[in-house]
This record gives sequence, C-alpha cells and structure tokens, in this order.
Amino acid sequence: MMNTNPVGWFEIPVTDINRAKAFYAAAFDMAFEMLEMGPCQMAMFPFNHEQPGCSGALVKGPDYEPAKGGIQIYFMCEEVTAQLARIEESGGQVIQEKLEIGEHGFIGLFKDCEGNTLGLHSRQ
Repeated sequence: MMNTNPVGWFEIPVTDINRAKAFYAAAFDMAFEMLEMGPCQMAMFPFNHEQPGCSGALVKGPDYEPAKGGIQIYFMCEEVTAQLARIEESGGQVIQEKLEIGEHGFIGLFKDCEGNTLGLHSRQ
C-alpha cells in the first residue's frame, strides 16, 4: 500500500490559456509558470514539493477539451462560501452552494471560465 496521497498530478483542459490563467489567478490568488510541452501550452499551478498533496496545470492542446462531466477535481480552501464568492467575482459560475458532507467537511461546485466543472472542499 502506498504511504502517500494517490493523486500526483492533474490537468484542466482550456481553449484560451490566457483567459484561464487570469481566471484562476484572480479566483485563487496565485501565480502561474508557463511551459510548452510539444504542441501543448501549460500554465503550471504552484507546487511545494515538501508538502503533501499534488499540483497540476491548465493545458491547451490538440487533445484537451473543457468538459462539464467526467473526472471531478476539488480544490482545498479555507471556507467554501467565501471561495465561491471569489470565483463568481472572477467570472466563474456557482453550480452547488456550500454543502455539508458530514465528518468530512463541506464542498461546493463551480464552472470555470472555460466550461469545466470543478469543486471546492473545506473543513469548515
């Protein structure tokens, strides 16, 4: 059995890398590093190799298409309602307001500027 978190990387498909980068930078107050890998443009989310968890990238490429269904990614946050408000102010759309999930905390769902459906998770 692994002793680490099982997910090590994620990629969020985008059609407009600059718009998506601006949305996530505003909604989550973070900076991105740009990288090109073959035909793909990637905006890398910050990552601290000394901490648990994973990071990922916004990716524009020939095989990447934003979607509303499929794999669900949840971003950790301090408090779901406040983060959903920031996402809405940044041009996203709230799909599911803060919802209690018992002993595991709270979740909320949103649609980003590219049409991807993503989630938020907090302990409070």
